[in-house]
Amino acid sequence: MKPIYSMDENGTGKVEVNMSPLIDCVFLLLIFFIVTTVFVEETGVEVKKPQAASAQDLEKNSLMFALTADGHIVHGGRQVSLNSVRGIVARQMREKDLPVILMADTATRTGVLVDLIDECKLGGAQHISIAAQREY
Repeated sequence: MKPIYSMDENGTGKVEVNMSPLIDCVFLLLIFFIVTTVFVEETGVEVKKPQAASAQDLEKNSLMFALTADGHIVHGGRQVSLNSVRGIVARQMREKDLPVILMADTATRTGVLVDLIDECKLGGAQHISIAAQREY
């Protein structure tokens, strides 16, 4: 940036810096970061995941369901019924074959988890994983 020198009526000099190129660069960087960001859809509820030594990171683009301790199923920040899970999975699988990640609370009943897995498979999911926290 080259400073601009100017004189006022009194004959005193004044320096101005042109900020337009700097603002242009900041906007270009902002657009770049917005376009390249991968948005992850969260379930909208916190669950206490079990710990596993073999836990590994999964794909960012996935279909996520949370199973709370009291047996409620949450998808996209809202509670859904077990009967609607099959339709949600089938709709998403038509667009793209996504892995399904189930975040089940450690206190949830196994029977509800098995029912949720079954509905996901009946909806067309090929890859179903249960989220766990890595042991350290």
